[in-house]
Amino acid sequence: MPTPVTTASHAHIVETLGRRIVGGELAPGTGLTLAGLEESFAASRTVVREAVRVLEAHGLLTSRRRVGIVVRPREEWDALNADIIEWSLDGPNRRDVIIELTELRVAVEPVAARLAAERATASDREELLQWATVLSDLGGQGLGDSDEYLEADIAYHRLLLRASGNPLFLKLSEPIAEILRGRSVRGLTPGMPRVGTLEAHLATAQAIHDGRGADAEASAREHLTLVSDEVEGA
Repeated sequence: MPTPVTTASHAHIVETLGRRIVGGELAPGTGLTLAGLEESFAASRTVVREAVRVLEAHGLLTSRRRVGIVVRPREEWDALNADIIEWSLDGPNRRDVIIELTELRVAVEPVAARLAAERATASDREELLQWATVLSDLGGQGLGDSDEYLEADIAYHRLLLRASGNPLFLKLSEPIAEILRGRSVRGLTPGMPRVGTLEAHLATAQAIHDGRGADAEASAREHLTLVSDEVEGA
């Protein structure tokens, strides 16, 4: 049997199949075979196996004896995986995914803000306030859709979760960064942030800086309520 010419890389197969699954082209229960994937991608068995293993780790595929490779239902996916978030933002359920991840932020970030007010180091308190000030300045200039704003926004939320002192909250920093990044690069982040969001950012950071846990939680919740309204109204 002739050896296939390897023209598709492992990463290309992962992304192509991943997008087809997340986008709904390959429905749950769809069966695949290594031989079929080899032929489809003109790739070696080794490369295809590696790609399948990655997608199995993402929860998108499962391999069963005497059945083959099967697409798994959405509820079994690793929904917080950065790849899956990115692919979902290009799929037909983009709005639902953004709303779901925003709801997760609403559940977690206000509590993280309260804990940060109680546990953050002095340097973290100062840095968080600095990032909030940068966001306020950029947003006030109508640069809420700029790369600089995105960088500051990701840094602010990552630091907020880290300063909470809860390592499980910190695990959410990359999914949150991915949704912020995804909204920005797809033109879904307004240049002029919604009225009240910048003020709530600053109020949250100031309350954390001052050690006022209840105020930090309330301001973070106010900020995310505004974000939720913006997302659901999009």
